[in-house]
Amino acid sequence: MQKLLIILGLVILAVGLLWPWLGRLGLGRLPGDIFYEGETMRIYVPIVTCLVLSVLLSIFFRFFR
Repeated sequence: MQKLLIILGLVILAVGLLWPWLGRLGLGRLPGDIFYEGETMRIYVPIVTCLVLSVLLSIFFRFFR
């Protein structure tokens, strides 16, 4: 369990450090992501981004498991 938490922490740290470069990939602004901005609120539902990340992670874990 400790090993899993350490690895999860390192992954979160890596994503945090690489966030400026990951933002340039366009994830979060794909066609199919729902974004609504009203006068007092913003609603963002990244449906397609979640699907793309799910497929990529599934492929990654299938090859490196």
